[in-house]
This record gives sequence, structure tokens and C-alpha cells, in this order.
Amino acid sequence: MRNRNIFSLLFILILVGLALLINFAPADADGTPRFLGRDVSIRFGLDLRGGIQVLLRAQQADVSRSDMQTAAGVIERRINALGVGETVVQLSGDDSLIVELPGVENPEQAIETLRGTGRLEFIDPQGQFLPNNQVVRTTGNPDPIAANPPFLIEEVNGSDDEGTETVDGQALDQVPEADDPIFESITDGRDLDTTAVQPVFSQGATGISQPAVSFAFRGESARRLADFTRRNIGQPMCIVLDNVVVSCPRIDDALNDGEGIITTGTPADRDRIFNQLKYGALPVALQVETSRTVTATLGQGSVDASITAGMVGLIVVALFMLLNYRLPGLLAVLALLVYTVLSFAIYRLIPVTLTLPGIAGFILSIGLAVDANVLIFSRLKEELRRKRELRTAIETSFTESWPAIRDSSVSTLITSTILYIFGNSFGVSIIKGFALTLGMGMLLSLFTAVVVTRTLLRLVLPLPFARNPWLLGLDRELGTQASTGYQPAASTGQTGIEG
Repeated sequence: MRNRNIFSLLFILILVGLALLINFAPADADGTPRFLGRDVSIRFGLDLRGGIQVLLRAQQADVSRSDMQTAAGVIERRINALGVGETVVQLSGDDSLIVELPGVENPEQAIETLRGTGRLEFIDPQGQFLPNNQVVRTTGNPDPIAANPPFLIEEVNGSDDEGTETVDGQALDQVPEADDPIFESITDGRDLDTTAVQPVFSQGATGISQPAVSFAFRGESARRLADFTRRNIGQPMCIVLDNVVVSCPRIDDALNDGEGIITTGTPADRDRIFNQLKYGALPVALQVETSRTVTATLGQGSVDASITAGMVGLIVVALFMLLNYRLPGLLAVLALLVYTVLSFAIYRLIPVTLTLPGIAGFILSIGLAVDANVLIFSRLKEELRRKRELRTAIETSFTESWPAIRDSSVSTLITSTILYIFGNSFGVSIIKGFALTLGMGMLLSLFTAVVVTRTLLRLVLPLPFARNPWLLGLDRELGTQASTGYQPAASTGQTGIEG
């Protein structure tokens, strides 16, 4: 039994250590804290930090409402891949979407990721090495709409003397002419296996590692890709995303299994292409109608007030547990600190975007986190008054308290799930944030009560110094030794708090 408790304590210490590493992760050159390369900065919602609001309109006429609903789902999945939470994606009329992105640091990149349809094609360039960023006509889409083409490789950052938009000095062909060639599409984007789309690194001929995206085609596209590459070794084959040339590599080997990689220039390009391919193609092409910056409706003052409220709540709960339960209360406070450290680590790691209602859900969960401890410690007192041996009293208090703990936790989780589903269905992100933090807090409180508190009780209370009834909060019940059963071993041969 003792070995098992020690192993449990080591497990808890390892979890707390990892959580502290996440919460206090060192910042990189741009000031972003990272843990194992992952951004673990705290993200605040639109109400606390501000962000951008984008109106996307379908480029096609007579678009169906079902297509726009599908597009809204694709947009939301792409946003989640960007690490942005608490977003609002809702229909506006029959052909538009309103998208709100809190705390976005690179709005241009986010907008390009949102509006790109995500249609991947491999084309036969007829022996030409087409320049990157060129908009081309393909048999899959012979008439790409010129308005707002998705610039996938680099943002347009200048213009030449004639006003032509350029990328690092290279002219960008935005509008294909009517007599421009139509390149044959070797693959169909519908055959892309999205489960095989992953961000990777590739080592080219120079041996330098470059960011890349892996892909795989299935079905007829895989067969056509294998046939074409087998017959054209040494010739170029262009990779086109949304009618924009991503790259034109030379074919070195046949792609017999329909799999390959797309090498990009920067990690930002890789992430953008990955998100567009991974989370599905839009059923309609979207153009940016308007985009504007949204300032925080509440701001830093609300964050400071929420932190103060959380600290006051934590201190009051800790004082209540210490005054009422003493040594077990101290162990509950330690478990509560473990709960707080783990909560913030999970918020950073997932990540969870904190809005004011989300912070309120976390503060409420602090009280719920000690609710189970109250039931356990009250039961422990009762068992000790019944002259139970201490080790037996500890186990009985957990066993008898578990049904009430389980039922109250399940009811809270059911309520949180319903709130989250309704908030998600109707685009009410405020409800989602509250439900998410409350539900996560409930699960973590179960862990801290059942695992952390139980382990600490088993290890600490049997120690000699912990056998003092006052430390167990029993001083008021100890009117006489005979009435409580805590009699000397010489007269009774046993004691209710014997280890």
C-alpha cells in the first residue's frame, strides 16, 4: 500500500513539474513562450484583447445556403487550426459570412487562410517552369475569378513603376487572359486524402531542412499522378493551390503511391497551405468584402479585476478549509494549488481562449474543486467519532463519499455539455467559454480530490504528529475521552486515531 502511495505521489509531482514548465516556459526571440516548440502563451478573447472582424462574400452568384453553411464549418476548422479560440463564424444574409478572430497578430495571414478554397491540383506545365504566385487556368478551374486571388506564398509587398503588384520584385499575374493556355490537371482535389496532410520538414538537394507539407492522393488521381511522373522524369510538374502556382519541381522519381511533399519557403507558408488542405476545401470561393480591427470591449481592467477576484476566492476557500478541517484542510489547499497549476497549464497547452465568462467559469470551478473535499473530510470526522481506526476511516470516507461526488460532478458536466452544444450551435461564444472552463474544472477537481487528496491523506495522516485530534478538527467533539472513544491504550487497548 505504501509503495503505491509513493508511486502516486511521484506521478503527481511529475505532472506538477510539467505544468510549471508550461506555465513558466521561456520566451523565444519574438517574446512568445514556447514549450517543446509549441506556443503556450495565454490567449484572451475579443472582449478582453480585441482582434479583427472580417466579412467574407461568395464570389459566385446564386450560391445556396447549404454551401454557405458548409463553408462556415470549414472556416471554423481552419480558425481552430490557427490556434484561435472563442471565434464567431455566422451567416450574414444568403451569401456572406461574418468572422471574428480574437487576438490575431497576423491578420493578413489569417485572412488569406480563410478565403483560400483549398483546391490542390497537379498540372502539366507543358515543359515550362512556371513562376511561383502565377495565377493559371486549369482544366479543373479554367476561369479563376480575378478578384482577390489568394496570394499563398508571400503577401504582396510592393509595386513597380507601372503599378503592377509585385512579390519581392516579381510581378504577380492576377488576371489570366482569355487566350492564356489551359493546363491539364493531373489530379482532382476531391481525391486528396486529408488524413495524410501533415506539416513536415524536407531536405532538398542542398541538404538544408525546409518546411514542407506532406500529401497523398487516392483513387484515380493517384493512378494518373503515378502514370504522369513515370512518363515525365526530368520534366517539370507544377503544384497549384487555388489556381496559384505554389512550386514547379523537377520530377526525379515516379510517385507510384500518389504521395509526396510540397516544400515551402517559410513556416508561415507551410502552416497556411497545411490548414487549407487539412481542413477541407471550401465549396465556394470567398472574397474579403471588409475587414476591420475590433478593440477590446472590456480590456485590461476587467482582466485585473478577474485576477483579483480569483485570488480573493482562492484565499477565502483556503481559510475556510484550514479553520474548519485543519490538517486535512491544509492538504486540500495543497490539492487546490495543484488544481490551479494544472488548469492554467491545460489552458495554455490546448489552447483555451479566455473571455470574461470563461474566467468566471474558472473562478466558479475553484469552489467546486473543494466541494468533494468537504464531503470527504466531513465523513472522515464521522468515522473517527465512531472509534474507527484511522487508516480504515480514511478509506471509508472516500468510499462513502464517492456516490455524492460522482453524481454532483456528472450533473455539472451534463449542464456544461448542454451549454457548450447550444453555444456552438447558435454561435454564442460567451456561453461556450463559460461551459468549457467549468467542465474542464470539474474534471480536474475530480482528479485532485480522488487522486491528489487521497494520496496526501494516506501518506500524512498516519504519521505520529498527525494523530493529534485537534489537527483533525475534532477538538469540539472531545468533551471526554469516554464519549469519543479516544481513550488511552492502557484502558481500552485501542484508539480511534491509531495508525
